[in-house]
Amino acid sequence: MRDVNTESQPVTQPRAEPTAAARLAVPAGIMAAVVGAFAYVGTVDPGRPGHYPVCPLYRFTGLYCPGCGGLRSAHAFIHGDFLRALHDNAPATVGYPLFAVLWTVWVVRAARGRPLSLTLGSTQLWALGALLLVFTVVRNLPFGGWLHP
Repeated sequence: MRDVNTESQPVTQPRAEPTAAARLAVPAGIMAAVVGAFAYVGTVDPGRPGHYPVCPLYRFTGLYCPGCGGLRSAHAFIHGDFLRALHDNAPATVGYPLFAVLWTVWVVRAARGRPLSLTLGSTQLWALGALLLVFTVVRNLPFGGWLHP
């Protein structure tokens, strides 16, 4: 008598765990891109005309967007002028160390074989959006001139 389930089933091999080098490839690539961008901005001064495009919102309306001054902020930050960096774009200046902390956590977790789980809820996203909106409005009002890049 023949067994009914004698058809050969494909044998699946257990999935091999990625090596530490494979787990660290994406964070390393991201850091290489960031270092390259900061190196370029650190050498080519955004305060000198002709090297970078003008913000379209500023060009057509004369209003500063939340990103205006970000390149000048990065340039000042790289050169250690943290007060100038804050003046040029405060949210970006706060974001640089925040990125460094998140990247470090990502690398440590990746090295240990654990995924990075960064979940922002709607409350956090709305708060971040509101903060950027308030920053944008204040920097474009007469009393917010100290926030102009």
